[in-house]
Amino acid sequence: MSQSAGLPVVPSFEESLANTSHSAVHLEMRDAYGVGGESSGFARWLRTGERNNDPDSDYWRDWVQMIRATVDRGVVIRRARIVSEPVTDYIRYEHGGTNVNLASGELIRWLPRRLASDIALPGNDFWLFDGKIVVFNHFTGAGDWAEPPKELRTEAEVAKLCSAAFEAVWARAIPHEKFSV
Repeated sequence: MSQSAGLPVVPSFEESLANTSHSAVHLEMRDAYGVGGESSGFARWLRTGERNNDPDSDYWRDWVQMIRATVDRGVVIRRARIVSEPVTDYIRYEHGGTNVNLASGELIRWLPRRLASDIALPGNDFWLFDGKIVVFNHFTGAGDWAEPPKELRTEAEVAKLCSAAFEAVWARAIPHEKFSV
């Protein structure tokens, strides 16, 4: 693993997924995100109620192709979202676009926050690749990327914490098709 200023260099998401052989899981725990690439679509949805759900659109195409190719080579991709209820506008927006994630091959579940009180959760959202490589996502209070935006961790105890947290959430969470906002 290369280093920059003493910190491990975090591979791109595309590289991480390309190097994954059997599983990638993503745990999301915020009620709102304000990351640059989504902010204009979210603002439009707030104004008009319209959301881009076309998997072939410029917005989705690269993601859909990458996820489909990864799933086609046998990698299982699961995403769990812990949300407060009633849900925020952002979560309603996110829920409205989840059909594209599902069509790409992701499996997605939702867990009401009140059902997560006794689960030991890490402090940040994360991706866990093959049960051993964790990439934490760091956000500001407003939901935009913090600096540094990502943190790579490969210690066995960190991977074990994230795996146990994800599996506990997944076991309780509601499949997307049955979760209404």
